[in-house]
Amino acid sequence: MTKKPRPTPFPFDDVEETPKVLQPKGWPRPSGYANGMAARGRLVVTGGMVGWDVMGNFPPGFPAQVRQTLWNILQVLAEAGAGPEHLVRLTWYVVDLAEYRAGLKDIGRAYREVIGSHYPAMAVVEVKGLLEPQAKVEIEATAVLPE
Repeated sequence: MTKKPRPTPFPFDDVEETPKVLQPKGWPRPSGYANGMAARGRLVVTGGMVGWDVMGNFPPGFPAQVRQTLWNILQVLAEAGAGPEHLVRLTWYVVDLAEYRAGLKDIGRAYREVIGSHYPAMAVVEVKGLLEPQAKVEIEATAVLPE
């Protein structure tokens, strides 16, 4: 068995701004997410956010719930002085992967309207259910504020 060469570590000393997208050479560039992120600073973590408003009401439809969920994430990040540009990871939990895939165009539009063109590392996981029965999506966010 031949050993693969070990990747060169990311040079944190060269980081002028964070977070920085990590894209291994030769890998296809992902669309709508990053393969990895590097950042220095203060960690900001949200709990699982769902798409309800301040009154606990859910909008109808998957894309509308995504939009509200992302908005809710920004509200929590703002409490720490962070914004969408500080996001390094989003983990999406969806109750219906087929509904997620079918709505990707509208979900992408909602994402860009709320977050903009910043795409952190992301994962989408289909789950059997969420704590809130009306929720179609729950998203956990991790952000890093520069030092």
